[in-house]
Amino acid sequence: MIIASANRLNQTSEYYFSRKLKEVRALAAAGKPIINMGVGSPDLPPPPHVIKALTSSLVDAPAHQYQSYKGLPQLTEAMADFYQKRYAVTLNPEDEILPLMGSKEGIMHISMAFLNPGDEVLIPNPGYPTYTSVTRLVEAEPIYYNLDASNNWMPDYSALEKRDLSKVKLMWVNYPHMPTGAKATTADFEKLVAFAKANKILLVNDNPYSFILNENPQSILSVAGAKEVAIELNSLSKSFNMSGWRVGMLLGAVDYVSTVLTVKSNMDSGMFYGIQKGAAAVLTEGEAWFSGLNEIYEKRREQVWKLADLLGCTYDKNAAGMFVWAKLPEGTGDAEAFIDDILINKSVFITPGSIFGSQGAGYIRFSLCVTEDKIKEAIGRF
Repeated sequence: MIIASANRLNQTSEYYFSRKLKEVRALAAAGKPIINMGVGSPDLPPPPHVIKALTSSLVDAPAHQYQSYKGLPQLTEAMADFYQKRYAVTLNPEDEILPLMGSKEGIMHISMAFLNPGDEVLIPNPGYPTYTSVTRLVEAEPIYYNLDASNNWMPDYSALEKRDLSKVKLMWVNYPHMPTGAKATTADFEKLVAFAKANKILLVNDNPYSFILNENPQSILSVAGAKEVAIELNSLSKSFNMSGWRVGMLLGAVDYVSTVLTVKSNMDSGMFYGIQKGAAAVLTEGEAWFSGLNEIYEKRREQVWKLADLLGCTYDKNAAGMFVWAKLPEGTGDAEAFIDDILINKSVFITPGSIFGSQGAGYIRFSLCVTEDKIKEAIGRF
């Protein structure tokens, strides 16, 4: 006998990369020389002293006990110092910062904390698919706002104001933007905050890419009055090559953070002690770390541009983040069929833009999380 799944799963399917990577692994197991340029999982190591901080902490008395839901004071203080130094944002480490087991966890916790069934959520198109899936899992309604290249992938406020926003409670934004790499200015963030205030919407900026190939990292919380209507997610995954560590953070006003803590404290326990010690250590890294990291990504990106040129694609050289978002030549057809053909015939996996929403149709996304030599090998296959 098979027990039926919950109704909330009827509109939610398995995550694209969970499904697609099974196919990619099967091809590799069958002997195909797969070059994976699809996933943004950093292949470079974190700083060596971070590993030492983790391993040396394992003999500490509290290392293997339950940890505080609010994180070690050493970690939240390091997060507060990091935000002050890197974004000029002042946060109280006691109650305006909540460590997370990856910022993806935060998307679920925020949605559970603030959304009721039937509430509406503004979601960018194109955008991170998890915003949609989590919205549906909590039985709220995704409402998409279109982004396009002609407006630098920023919201069209005139179009938004023409819509009935009375049921909208939450709005997801993500700058630097994934998948396009578009960067927001201070003026862009000011417009978002003003829009949220005018329409009584909680704004959530998902901000994991701000240090990758970006000369001016910014936080929406740096805007005057932003804490009234905005919270921010951030992560160590991309900035410090620690995606497998699952360390994220939620930042914002005490009322918002404590509301999310109510959910989190009922769903999991505190982060492993050693991981917290390592995370606190890595947040002390200076400018040299980011310069070295970006030097590698710059060289990789130049090679990806060459590959995109071979495929007849166009792209924005001013974009940030660890991806190259490229528009396919006119008349190419379906992006998923295009990348499937390349996967089978060239053994190169590239992400189709259509998985990020209808506005991603006709685009593909290359990851920079692959060595320069492998990118050159992919170029050779074309």
